[in-house]
Amino acid sequence: MKSNAIVNRYILKELIPPFALNVMFFTFVFLLTEILEITNMIVNYNVDLFSVLRMLAYSMPYFLVFVLPMSVMMAVLLTFLRMSSDNEIIALKSVGVSLYQMLPPVFLFCLMGCLLTGWMSIYGLPWGRLSLKKLTVEVARSNIDIGLKERTFNNSFKGVMLYVSRIDLKSKALIDVFIQDDRTAKTMITVIAPRGQIFSDPEHFRFQMRLFNGMINQVDLKTRKVNTINFETYDLNLDLEKAVEKVSGGPKNEKEMSLSELRHYLKTDTKRDSKYYNVLIMFHKKFSIPFACFALGLLAIPLGIQSKAARKSVGLGLGLALFLLYYLLLSAGQVFGETGFYPPLIGMWVPNIVTGGIGLCLLVRTVRGRPVYIDLIPYLFKWLKR
Repeated sequence: MKSNAIVNRYILKELIPPFALNVMFFTFVFLLTEILEITNMIVNYNVDLFSVLRMLAYSMPYFLVFVLPMSVMMAVLLTFLRMSSDNEIIALKSVGVSLYQMLPPVFLFCLMGCLLTGWMSIYGLPWGRLSLKKLTVEVARSNIDIGLKERTFNNSFKGVMLYVSRIDLKSKALIDVFIQDDRTAKTMITVIAPRGQIFSDPEHFRFQMRLFNGMINQVDLKTRKVNTINFETYDLNLDLEKAVEKVSGGPKNEKEMSLSELRHYLKTDTKRDSKYYNVLIMFHKKFSIPFACFALGLLAIPLGIQSKAARKSVGLGLGLALFLLYYLLLSAGQVFGETGFYPPLIGMWVPNIVTGGIGLCLLVRTVRGRPVYIDLIPYLFKWLKR
């Protein structure tokens, strides 16, 4: 019993350093996808560094929901790869420690990863989404041109639809502006101008757009009369109240709902529309992704042991490929679940069942001393590619 406790503590201790390194590495990889947007905000829009760091912090829970299960799998895989290459697995077997007796510390480690991922999914993700939404409006108060995107219809302003063909980042000039103003009752107003500029009053969420050398078309919807006015300069007041209302009092989407709000929505909503299925998918995803730590951890054990006969790179590549398989199954389950093609319960839990089932089969073969033929897998991929 004492020797088993020593082995359990040793394996658990060996799992922690690669887990920490993998969390930092994969988080960095995910953040690289945002580096261009971050650089754009700092250089072109003069957003302060503290606000950018807050945006990154609020985005972290979304990344960590996927990073933590991946890091659990890679930590188990790397630990057993090292133990196999150093012949520690053979040494443990020679003193009567079977592979099944090595599983408790791995399952304890997977349980800690599951709890951490579950906390991040249930509490961290809604907090991050809501905080990021509020911070975006705060930044927009002093940098309204951040919210404007080229060749995109923008309806954040109350009663006004805005389209800009191009934005000159140096002069902050708007090129080829189209505006549809619906704030006047029974009158549709469209404004076209080759150039414009925005001036802001950030304290009151009010902004003024000055247009140059454009044209105004006014259509009376009742009499069908059209008036056309050419202008040299035209000032248009814009109100960001619609965006503020959307953040403070608007309905939350499924990623911003807490667990109790998701459960309440599913109980009270009787429509089986796309929003209902999205909420149901998010409800099951909050539990299925944390439990992926067990399925992926179980899968990593035989891969690490069997890779001794093969090359380490094959085991690592196969581990990443199987995680990609898990993610593809999860994405497919979400796509088909949103349309109601099959129940979201199946779509969110099938990836765990598939990867866990593969891991269990490989583990049983490994315990019985049967090879998994990992060396043949790269050739199989090449054959499938051809």
